[in-house]
Amino acid sequence: MDIKRRLFLRGRVGSEVPTPSRPPWSVAPDSLFTSRCTRCADCVRVCPRQVLKPGDGGFPVIDFTRNGCSLCGDCARVCEPRAIAPAERPEPFPWSVKVSAACLTRHGVECRVCGDACDTRALRFVPALGGITQLRIELESCTGCGACIATCPVKALSLGRVGST
Repeated sequence: MDIKRRLFLRGRVGSEVPTPSRPPWSVAPDSLFTSRCTRCADCVRVCPRQVLKPGDGGFPVIDFTRNGCSLCGDCARVCEPRAIAPAERPEPFPWSVKVSAACLTRHGVECRVCGDACDTRALRFVPALGGITQLRIELESCTGCGACIATCPVKALSLGRVGST
């Protein structure tokens, strides 16, 4: 079914078509992914952290509400139609972490939970003169794995497309 028609039927006339969050190494653009994906759900079944789930139309999407992606590559190994193809897309995700104003450190509360969850140390805490440490994001180190998303107690972290504001 056409996504614009689906949005219309849901009462979201004129809505911008959102790009779903696909598994790591999903081919781009999304139209190429959906043309290759057979919706077999093999990638969903083999995901050890259970972050992949069936989305609209049965196409797999990634959900970071309970866990982050370990980038193990199991989903790519079982994807026979090559909708998930590290050889064609070397970067696992087209997004990086973004921090909202709700972040506890911005309100004078000591919190380092997201930094502890980040294996690549893209989220670091630097000392602040006369105050608590402040969160600093090293975007070049961020893999977009989402490990920090589920751990944030105030849901201040999200993932945004690289290059977007």
